[in-house]
Amino acid sequence: QVQLVESGGGLVQPGGSLRLSCAASGRLFGNYIMEWYRQTPGKQRELVASIRSGGWTNYADSVKGRFAISPDGPDTVSLQMSSLKPEDTAVYYCKRTQLGVGYWGQGTQVTVSS
Repeated sequence: QVQLVESGGGLVQPGGSLRLSCAASGRLFGNYIMEWYRQTPGKQRELVASIRSGGWTNYADSVKGRFAISPDGPDTVSLQMSSLKPEDTAVYYCKRTQLGVGYWGQGTQVTVSS
């Protein structure tokens, strides 16, 4: 079993920055994909960014150039969010996939508002 704990959400003004972290624990394997999704009420969960264990990254067009996903310790992945916009407001979820099984965190709220 794998547990994921997100942290770093909060309230920020437009144009500001936030850094989200996702710490994984449990039965971890070295070959994995870590992803950040976000969801707003009434909408489907949207993939924001992903990173594979080999370092390959991918981003949604809406966040390219503003968000950066990176390892932040042996079992932690961060999402650095800059130039935040009100439309970035959502609950952000971390997901780890290994051996074909996906595990989700509980989510952290990000609110971009003046």
